[in-house]
Amino acid sequence: MSRSGLRALCFVLMLTVCPASEAKDRSSPPAGRKVKDVRAEDVRPTLPRAWVILEDASGGVHRVEVEVAATPESRTRGLMWRTELPAGQGMLFIFPEDEVQSFWMRNTLIPLDMIFINSARRIVGIVERAEPRTRTPRSVGEPGRYVLEVPGGWSREVGLASGGTVRFQGLEGIRVIP
Repeated sequence: MSRSGLRALCFVLMLTVCPASEAKDRSSPPAGRKVKDVRAEDVRPTLPRAWVILEDASGGVHRVEVEVAATPESRTRGLMWRTELPAGQGMLFIFPEDEVQSFWMRNTLIPLDMIFINSARRIVGIVERAEPRTRTPRSVGEPGRYVLEVPGGWSREVGLASGGTVRFQGLEGIRVIP
């Protein structure tokens, strides 16, 4: 079979096996990361809730009510497909241990700030106003165990900076799954 014939056969098989909505865009995560299909816009799992308390550069304290993503599936889905994220709310991603974290926003529709926090509960870096709907990896290059996503611009608005301290309320009993 010719190369063009083989490509046509593969395309026909893909259309047969995959719904049309999935066949037109087969985005993929960064290399090495295993991901289940989390593209369904109408599926929003119920996640545990907690509070993150952050201290800004001036000593001010800011509370954020968060959904907690502590499983591979919830960390992968994150805030995909959300059309809004009200002030004072966010999502806390918890990983099993400190390591350099990298996030991409392929199916995230709103700009977000990403606050990277290490296991000593110190802010190790902030990515401000991450552009939505891109596969660009975002990282601060420092090991962290937690990443807090909040509405884009919020970090600068309240004066957060690297080195700030963080406390958690309501994480007791939440099991982190690698």
